[in-house]
Amino acid sequence: MTASPRALSFNLAAAQYAASRPSYPPALFDFIEEVTSRPLAGARVADIGAGTGIATFLLRQRGAEVIAVEPGDAMASQFHSLLPDVPIVRGDGNALPLADASHELITFAQSWQWTDTSRSVPEALRVLSPNGALAIWWNTTAFDVPWIREQHERIARHCAVEPSAGVRPDDSDAIRLAGLSGLRVARRLLRWSRMIPLDTHLANITSRSAFLVLPEDSNRTFRSAERRRLREIFPDEAVQETYVVDLLVAIRPRRAKRPGIPSARFHPASSKPHDACQSAPISIRLDKQVAAPLVGRISRPEDLPPPARS
Repeated sequence: MTASPRALSFNLAAAQYAASRPSYPPALFDFIEEVTSRPLAGARVADIGAGTGIATFLLRQRGAEVIAVEPGDAMASQFHSLLPDVPIVRGDGNALPLADASHELITFAQSWQWTDTSRSVPEALRVLSPNGALAIWWNTTAFDVPWIREQHERIARHCAVEPSAGVRPDDSDAIRLAGLSGLRVARRLLRWSRMIPLDTHLANITSRSAFLVLPEDSNRTFRSAERRRLREIFPDEAVQETYVVDLLVAIRPRRAKRPGIPSARFHPASSKPHDACQSAPISIRLDKQVAAPLVGRISRPEDLPPPARS
């Protein structure tokens, strides 16, 4: 969403991204409907940082009237191939090319961390109608699965970043870190999994921006070594990926203030090394909900840190 090398790197692998990234479980959209007290069917939705259209596709399946906003040429091209009838405009979350009070729901799937929340929060409030909602979410790492935790550490070493401690922020910290303090916010964690071929899994993890800015020779060596390791765990080459969706839904008050939120970029603590994940669904299985929703009012916008994008 910001024109950084990491953000723009997805244009280099848009087809790979579209073919391999995980989707999202139906319970995610059920929760948005629960928090907003209205169905997605017929709702005017803006999907920001829409990428190749993974979340947009699911929103359309629920009957929403969606417009997409995407900064990348190649990603927008992949989006148009999947959803030729859905309007897509160029732009990002820091300066939405949308009219005031024009949408009932704004979504950021795997893309909120590319924004400057001192700009993206007021922009979302401007574009939302009264009592509209901003929903942001990520597929994050299931650190309790041993092979996923070990792979996370290998990826961190390969990409020369610090591995995550694997500790999720509590609800109040998650709201603050996302720049949503001062709004009425609900959070839910949703655990789900999918079965995919080994090749798709390797394409998924190497479609992250942390890989895309590295030399291809180095990534090829990593893929080969990872293939050998995973064949020992999954001899039939059918890999079960497990994710925990971290979902925040913020409600726009009827009289929306434009809070002066300190500049920051958010990265959920549970994501991969400065990267989360996403893409076309293959045998999705929803395991269980792992947290009840929190609805809380927090007094004033405060500080916030780190980055990533699926």
